[in-house]
Parts: sequence; C-alpha cells; structure tokens
Amino acid sequence: MTTSTHAPVDQSVFLRACRGEPVPHPPVWFMRQAGRSLPEYRKIRAGIPMLEACRRPDLVCEITLQPVRRLGVDAAIFFSDIVVPLAAVGVDLDIVPGTGPVVGQPVRSAADVDRLRPLTPADVEYVSEAVRLLVAELGGIPLIGFAGAPFTLASYLVEGGPSRTYARTKALMYGQPDVWHALCARLAQITREFLEVQIAAGASAVQLFDSWAGALSEADYRSYVLPHSAAVLAGLDRVPRIHFGVGTGHMLGAIAEAGADVVGVDWRTPLDVAAAQIGPGRAVQGNLDPTVLFAPWEFVEAQVRRVLAEGAAAAGHVFNLGHGVLPDTDPDILGRVVDLVHGGSRP
Repeated sequence: MTTSTHAPVDQSVFLRACRGEPVPHPPVWFMRQAGRSLPEYRKIRAGIPMLEACRRPDLVCEITLQPVRRLGVDAAIFFSDIVVPLAAVGVDLDIVPGTGPVVGQPVRSAADVDRLRPLTPADVEYVSEAVRLLVAELGGIPLIGFAGAPFTLASYLVEGGPSRTYARTKALMYGQPDVWHALCARLAQITREFLEVQIAAGASAVQLFDSWAGALSEADYRSYVLPHSAAVLAGLDRVPRIHFGVGTGHMLGAIAEAGADVVGVDWRTPLDVAAAQIGPGRAVQGNLDPTVLFAPWEFVEAQVRRVLAEGAAAAGHVFNLGHGVLPDTDPDILGRVVDLVHGGSRP
C-alpha cells in the first residue's frame, strides 16, 4: 500500500462516519480482526508470547496489516493488549494462554496503588515505532489506537486475573472508595498517555475498551467509573473517540456521557434502540453477534442487513461485530460481510 493510491485519511469513510458526516456506505472493521481467526496470524505468532509480540514493532505492524490486506476493511486496529501499558510501568503480570492476564501482586490497598507509577512515552517507544510503521504502510486507511479503560484494568489488577463475579473489585469499590478512586485516577493517566502516544505517532482515532463494565449497575458506573473514563476521553478530543463495553445495554446513555464520539454496542441491544438511549449527535458502532458468522450465509446476510437498517437511525454508523471475532471464524465469511456492507458481493 502507498499513500498515492488513497484519498487523505481525514476523508476516509471511517472517519467521516465517526463524525456523523454523509458516507456512500457504512465503514466496517472487526474487533479482534488483527489475529484470532487468520491462519497467517497463527503462523507468525507461533512460539512468541503475547506480551513479546506486542513489544516488537515489526510483528505489530504485520499483524495489524493482515486483516486489511485480506478482508478490505475500512480501518486497522492497532495490535496490542489492554495490559501492555500496565506491564510497561512495572506491574508483574503475564498473559497466560487459555486464561488471560494474571497479576503477580494484586492491588488491594493504598500502598499498592502508590507503587503504580505513571506511564511516560519512553516506557512504550516500541508503540510509537509500530504506529509510525503502520501509518506509512496504510496510506489513506485510518489506524485506530487501542487501550483498556480504567475499570477493566482495575478489575484485572484487583482480582489478580479474569473474574466472573468481580467480588474483590466491588468490595474495594464499596469498602474503600478512596483507594478505588485513587487507583482509577492513576489508571486513567496511564491509559490516556498510552493513547496519546499512539495519536502522536499517527493514529487517526482511538477505541477505549471497557470490556467488563457491564458487570456494574448504572448507578455504580456513574459513581465509580464514569468520571475516570471521562478523564481519559476528554484529553483526546482531537481525534474521533470510540467507547465500547460488553453487556452495557442498560447504561448506554451513561457511557455516552463519558464523552465518546462513537458508542460501541454489543449484540444484545438493537442499534436503533441504542441510538435513542445515546441521544443525538453521536455515532454508533456494531453490532452483529459474532456467532452469527457460523450460520449459513443466507442467515448471515439477513442479519447484516438488519444491523445496517437499525444503524441508520444514528447520526453515523460504523459496522462491526458486537464483540470480538471468535478464533474459529472463517475469514472468507468476514470478507463476504465486508463486501455486503460496502454494497457488493463476494463469491
């Protein structure tokens, strides 16, 4: 890819849709498109631990580009992991295959929070290098910066790893609110700086993933989470900001108040319903159920058309899945979805 074959990034269909401007068709990209289901990803990652892969600019660049080449999506998502900035500031953690991030010393007290130092650009120079490489290769295709939101990062740090109940997280929230807010304020700084580094190097938009926010009630989200997510997003308003959480249909209005330009919606809430909750002036992103891609094509096509029709109710619509691409998804089906959203077809 070269810059000479593309229109300016700022005029890409993806960025225009994020801004609520008219587009010839909705843009499409897929969460977890960089990797997961692609055989070329599995080949290049063979024997390389996740955190190491995220620290190698050549690998990050190649993995990020793979779905753009194969699928023809309208945006690339920076290949990373939500715990990369935590590891960069010295948190003892590992990404265990089949389990996820595991933290050596969970955060449970004010002293634990004090040990969590701020992030500086020097901590993640490999991110800057990878973004610069990607922007040069992508030409007019936008690159979306990637980061985890304060609540989701906090939940990993407090629980020590993935959780189904978030019992320790909520116990800290309710029982030691000063410690909780201090932790989230520090994580907001780390997250904002991690995204600032990506923007400074050339990312055209950012997505804040609050994967586990759906575990909260709307009242708890407003009290314990919204101010910290807002602190991240407020500092990044020079590029379109996407905010996504899983299981958040009951509080999409509150998530919108955190300040994103585009609100990601999982598959449980129709996009026209979501648009009404979010309010005017904001685009939506989503929201095909990832498991639909395993159904016969006739069903997939009908569901894609339904999502497109529902998304038309919003100020702008970025077509996506309602969560990440599942590992066993057929990449050819993803390609056919891209062509269908673009108004064509692929045999």
